[in-house]
Amino acid sequence: MSFDLVIENGIVITLNKNNEIIANGAVGIKASSIAAVGKTGEVDKAGAAKVLDAKGGIIMPGFVNAHTHAAMTLFRGLADDLPLMDWLNNHIFPAEATLNRNMVYAGTMLACAEMILSGTTCFCDMYLFEDAVAQAADDAQMRAVVGEVLYDFPSPNYGPIEKGFEFTEMLLEKYKAHPRVSIAVEPHSPYLCAPAILQKSADLAQKWNAPVIIHVSETKAEVAQMLEKYGKTPVAHLADLGFLSPRVVADHCVVLTDDDINLLAKNSVKVAINPESNMKLASGTAPVKELMAAGVCVALGTDGCASNNDLDMIGEMDTAAKVHKVVTEDPTVMKAQTALELATINGARALGMESLIGSIEKGKLADIIVVDTAKPHLTPMYNPVSHLVYAARGSDVAHSVIHGRLVMENRQLLFLDVEKAMADVRQLARIIRP
Repeated sequence: MSFDLVIENGIVITLNKNNEIIANGAVGIKASSIAAVGKTGEVDKAGAAKVLDAKGGIIMPGFVNAHTHAAMTLFRGLADDLPLMDWLNNHIFPAEATLNRNMVYAGTMLACAEMILSGTTCFCDMYLFEDAVAQAADDAQMRAVVGEVLYDFPSPNYGPIEKGFEFTEMLLEKYKAHPRVSIAVEPHSPYLCAPAILQKSADLAQKWNAPVIIHVSETKAEVAQMLEKYGKTPVAHLADLGFLSPRVVADHCVVLTDDDINLLAKNSVKVAINPESNMKLASGTAPVKELMAAGVCVALGTDGCASNNDLDMIGEMDTAAKVHKVVTEDPTVMKAQTALELATINGARALGMESLIGSIEKGKLADIIVVDTAKPHLTPMYNPVSHLVYAARGSDVAHSVIHGRLVMENRQLLFLDVEKAMADVRQLARIIRP
């Protein structure tokens, strides 16, 4: 077989079910898929359209950012060091009221540049004007799961909630056969969505076999509000509505009871934690140890740049591993291997894409990155997985392949003008904060 692309001379971290690591390994890519995985020399590069030398670096699956708001690059640093509800209600929601489709497109293009440059190949997005997010992801050659945020009050995009469901269904129809962009149904949260909205969201997702993305139990104040209004925790409220299912990705899940965890596990709900955002907003830390012990699939996200303030999944892995060691006072919690799985194969599982991405295996789609390890801060390297989590940086990613196509080579973006993306957002920042 003649490959379209061969990546060779690297340490292949497969993230397959056996967590196989191949020293001096190679990957052969044909069209959009991984066609061969093995030792360098065993993967025949003769006749390959292109050969990429990893130079002893790490060849691994691209990162899956399981929860973000990409266009919030527009608000990076706009309202820092505030409590969540103050930040959201008094700063972010008013700023978002000024948004339009072109602004969201520009913010998302900048986010795509940042994500590709730091090794993310797939992201799950919730925001406004998500048709612009889908278009930006497509133009940047990224893989994305996107969905228009739905809530009780009128949206600056679609207006009343009835139009929000129409807009979501339009996106579902438009992207139903797209190779890289897919659509989710995304009610914001139990506290900003009436029961009827939540139930209609679940029904729409079931109709289209689509994921459902929702913020759940992010703060103590949110949980207290739900207890006062409904006499139930957010998770119990969703369970009683029949909302919980294996297609649901619950974002944050910081404030959970034991019963909540059991309900999430019983319904095979996936959880996307966002440790840096939750730390910055002082919301708390998700009970990851307990969630995983209950059998819940936990994935990793960055949240948006207004509350993080970056989209670097390598930095997020490092934070996730360390903060959970601190809160449990147990250095064996969230080992490097676990953190890496949260950022790759578990992200794919959360989005229902584990048969397609998240690991390097023959037949899967070729979403692959190469990490340059010829750096002082990565020398010596006894354990490549440990180095990825505790020592590497997003800027160490040298090459990125998405859907079999090389989108970054030697840190040069091949389908995205990063200088234009930065200039566009700088100009918009003068409008957002005159």
